[in-house]
Amino acid sequence: MKTKDLTEVKNYNYSGEKVFEKAKDFLPINGTDYVELYVGNAKQSAHFYKTAFGFQELAYAGLETGMRDKCSYVLVQDRIRLVLTSPFNPESEISHHLRMHGDGVKVIALWVDDARSAYAETIRRGAESFLEPSVEADKDGEIVKAGIHTYGETVHVFIERKNYKGIFLPGYEKWETEYRPSSTGLKYIDHMVGNVELGEMNKWAAFYETVMGFANLVTFDDKDISTEYTALMSKVMTNGNGRIKFPINEPAKGKKKSQVEEYLDFYRGPGCQHIAVATDDIVFTVSEMRKRGVEFLYVPGSYYDSVKDRVGTIEEDLNELKKWGIMVDKDEDGYLLQIFTKPVEDRPTLFFEIIQRKGAKSFGKGNFRALFESIEAEQARRGTL
Repeated sequence: MKTKDLTEVKNYNYSGEKVFEKAKDFLPINGTDYVELYVGNAKQSAHFYKTAFGFQELAYAGLETGMRDKCSYVLVQDRIRLVLTSPFNPESEISHHLRMHGDGVKVIALWVDDARSAYAETIRRGAESFLEPSVEADKDGEIVKAGIHTYGETVHVFIERKNYKGIFLPGYEKWETEYRPSSTGLKYIDHMVGNVELGEMNKWAAFYETVMGFANLVTFDDKDISTEYTALMSKVMTNGNGRIKFPINEPAKGKKKSQVEEYLDFYRGPGCQHIAVATDDIVFTVSEMRKRGVEFLYVPGSYYDSVKDRVGTIEEDLNELKKWGIMVDKDEDGYLLQIFTKPVEDRPTLFFEIIQRKGAKSFGKGNFRALFESIEAEQARRGTL
């Protein structure tokens, strides 16, 4: 765990797996600023996310803008910003990250009003520094950024941009091409899931509670998330305004290798397992993405036989949902619709969830068994179950 000894943090009573005193909302977060993926070929990856997911070009930094060690392409769709970064130097930290993990999420950037305060408060509560507060400026103003380590090699970077009017960040220029595929209707990041090793879930849940002031929204144990063969456990952590949600998964004992264990094997350690992106029309979004070549997990037709009994009345045509493989679940606040892509690279690591909330605030507990059986079928095909 990349933190200081949390037992030494004043005013916080940390003991093993439990935090007894909840942190106040000392770290107000406006939302997700961007997600940066380290990838082997940023230009080609940008083409994939534009074509398949409907992202639009926004900004670029590279040799042409004076950046000598790497290049980054920034894509946008509504409130989602993806940064795709590739290294030029084979000995760089980015190159090492790619050799170890393959393409994957490195930076989860959080939009804050005061990056210096966010850094100081999290460091005081036990975080390990990734980036000390620094100012970057150009003709469009300045931003302040700072960062801390979290699970594995994943980091959080605090971005303060109230004094900046540029296209993205200083050092980036507007990126324009003639190829602009239409949007698939993605709106914002609903949540991002981290996979950690056995016995580490409670530690990292406590990290988010103690160091970042998050609260445990819901906990799933191996009785909630299991099939005949595999199981996992999860704690969902959320910030004060509920805009940031980080489920933390760890494997649980089962007859065969779980999806979390497979991820840890191929990613070579903890990391971001999937990014859940929200839409207001999941049928449109999924049908568009399928036309563009995105592969989704298969949901057996028998799953839909019990949906009406389990969920009740919904606005959508159940036959349409069955056609596209979209699952449905409900809670006391409403219902949700969701579907999961297959991994978006050759290593069975990062994938995406498409989610539409119709009031529900939960995470599809009623779909877990069907989802995991679909994942297990893919694992069996890969020979990793």
